[in-house]
Amino acid sequence: MKLFGGLYDKVIGWSKHPRAPWFLGGMSFAESSFFPIPPDVLLVPMCIARPEKWWRLALLTTVMSVIGGLFGYFLGAVFFDLLTPWIAKMGYTPAMEKARAWFTEWGFWAVFIAGFSPIPYKAFTITAGAMGMPVIPFVLASAFGRGGRFFLVAWLMGRFGVSFESRLRPFMEWLGWGVVAVVVVAYLVMSH
Repeated sequence: MKLFGGLYDKVIGWSKHPRAPWFLGGMSFAESSFFPIPPDVLLVPMCIARPEKWWRLALLTTVMSVIGGLFGYFLGAVFFDLLTPWIAKMGYTPAMEKARAWFTEWGFWAVFIAGFSPIPYKAFTITAGAMGMPVIPFVLASAFGRGGRFFLVAWLMGRFGVSFESRLRPFMEWLGWGVVAVVVVAYLVMSH
């Protein structure tokens, strides 16, 4: 069953749309506070489609992600008790507990690492607000962590993405189904 090649072509097509930067900005904001899908899924194809604009796209993603992080911080500071059942329902409780432990030990560096890595950043933004982390260090850690990640991804895709994409495209079905298999196996392992 062919699914991922056509889906990939659609995403590349959407990334060329004049309003694509608006979607990227909205997704970057939302992912930092409540949305589960990282903005990289739009940033990567947009940088491949428009390699000359990689730095603008990285800047947009970073700024909106930091603003979204501040929204997550606000949610944690004001509504953490109300959010706790939703956090548990979405399966973020282990990530929140990890974030709490990291904050106790590392503070600024916990936010920086979460911003740069694939760890759910939203868990750290909400926890930072709930634990009362000072806002300025939170914003700086977010800006450097998220900026480092998004500028690196955008530069790599802007510089090498077009040539890499032409080599990757023939294997898109295999890669897509491989990712699905890894996610299923990871879910099965983690649920037992």
